[in-house]
Amino acid sequence: MTARVTTTVAELDTRLRSGRPPVLLDVRWALGDPHGRDHYTAGHIPGAVYVDLDTELAAPPSPEGGRHPLPELADLQAAARSWGISAGRPVVVYDDLGNTAAARAWWLLRHAGVPDVTLLDGALGAWRAAGLPLESGAPAAPVPGDVVLRPGGLPVIDADEAAELAVSGLLLDARAAERYRGEVEPVDPRAGHVPGAVSAPTGENLAADGTFLSPGELRERFTVKGAGEAVRIGVYCGSGVTAAHQIAALAIAGFDAALFPGSWSAWSSDPDRRAATGPLPF
Repeated sequence: MTARVTTTVAELDTRLRSGRPPVLLDVRWALGDPHGRDHYTAGHIPGAVYVDLDTELAAPPSPEGGRHPLPELADLQAAARSWGISAGRPVVVYDDLGNTAAARAWWLLRHAGVPDVTLLDGALGAWRAAGLPLESGAPAAPVPGDVVLRPGGLPVIDADEAAELAVSGLLLDARAAERYRGEVEPVDPRAGHVPGAVSAPTGENLAADGTFLSPGELRERFTVKGAGEAVRIGVYCGSGVTAAHQIAALAIAGFDAALFPGSWSAWSSDPDRRAATGPLPF
């Protein structure tokens, strides 16, 4: 993956003032918080379009697909056009949680062949910290776009492939460490992790100000976890959302990685799949 992953606040501010501003997407979502649209309405970056993660960036949940299955391509294309995305127009995505939710939109659009999609580094917090304005209310719908999506831009693995990667390559678990160890499981059927997976919590991709760590720091982080030039890497989380953030961090570090969309929510729903517990992979 060679395309740029992030855009700075200063760059976004300049581009929004230009004659060719990017499509700006606000993916306000957090586990256990159903009020994303309300947060958006209370204050968002001027010109941003609200994107609902549960309904626009995912298909309905199922035991086989997990809590956030990938949406059908036709549904994602219809949503992307409603956000105003057209061929050749850049897209910038953000949330208010270090981009851990916005990365889902970044990954889906990159997977679907949109080449110029970036995350606002530092997310909404960085915009606020820079003293830049917010607008409230629900703006008029954007002019519909004409983007044509094509799948396959980023790799995907299923449960069998994730199990194989955990043995022959590197499978990273992006959830909080206590969920990896199996000490708590707030939402999915069973606690634990995929046998052989290595714990790499998503939050550790970020500096104290919510921006991504430097490429060098991220490369060292993932190298210590077992990443290397010849190592195949897969990533999962609870339902395939924050795992996309891990893939973005890996891309910044210079590593390609595949997403296991069903993640732990699908794995733990299958009684034939073993769950490991404790701090070690096996």
